[in-house]
Amino acid sequence: MNKIEHIGIAVKNLQEASDIYESMLGTSCYKIETVDSEGVNTAFFRAGENKIELLEATHADSPIAKFLEKRGEGIHHIAFEVDDILQEMSRLRSEGFVLLNEQPKLGADNKLVCFVHPKATKGVLVELCQEIKNR
Repeated sequence: MNKIEHIGIAVKNLQEASDIYESMLGTSCYKIETVDSEGVNTAFFRAGENKIELLEATHADSPIAKFLEKRGEGIHHIAFEVDDILQEMSRLRSEGFVLLNEQPKLGADNKLVCFVHPKATKGVLVELCQEIKNR
């Protein structure tokens, strides 16, 4: 794993949360995107070398909606950048980690993603992210 790619924050209202983060960080959102497969609208912010991803549910049975219902707004996941997501998935499986995805899937911000079950990481949902080249 190369670095923290971003921190994902679950929010009830993307526009309201975006206004707060724009004011706090002193910068505008650089990308808004819908990921239909996850039932989520996202907004990305840069803070120096770091990124924040705000996540808003698009329907009541999406993973973010379920998270918000159970835990409320707040940190949802931490994402790590990897060079080869398939290799990293294989390595983690061999170390005994349970992955929530059999294969990487298309995520937001031009990434292939895979999630590691939070039971294996002391309650933290971990996302692996690999940049999609030539897209």
